[in-house]
Amino acid sequence: MPTRYTALIQIVCMLFALPLAAHEYKTGNLVIDHPIAGPNLPNRPMAAYMKIENSGAADVLVAASSPNFETIEIHTVEETDGVMKMIQVEGIEIASDATTELAPGGYHLMLFGAEESYKIGDSFRVTLEFAQSGTVDIVVNIEKPKHNHRDHSGHGHSGHDQSSGDSN
Repeated sequence: MPTRYTALIQIVCMLFALPLAAHEYKTGNLVIDHPIAGPNLPNRPMAAYMKIENSGAADVLVAASSPNFETIEIHTVEETDGVMKMIQVEGIEIASDATTELAPGGYHLMLFGAEESYKIGDSFRVTLEFAQSGTVDIVVNIEKPKHNHRDHSGHGHSGHDQSSGDSN
């Protein structure tokens, strides 16, 4: 019966599509949810954001890398004398049984030296390294920014304070 087979094929396709729609990745007790970045201009850095849910012991995001970028740094935003300033940090603490959000105006990944310009609909791979949970490969999708946040495309690598901060 063609209708049964059609329905079965639709159900199987939906089941395979669920992990793609979720756009999340797991390593140890960590779930990395919906990693995104906005489009970039040629020779300009990009910022990447995501949520990291931790159902176990505390961990630390200590590094990120990608073959598509010269370097990736972990940054936060701090206010000094009324001026918002990006600061490179050594890591981001992922508290036990909590969710840590990398979002505009807070922690984020700064990606420098893109091999190409990325537009909405593109994606690229990043490897995240955690102190306890090891490494996990994720795919960062280029999406239209949903937040009203500072545009990183106008900042060169030298525009950031390169001092290291604490991991929190």
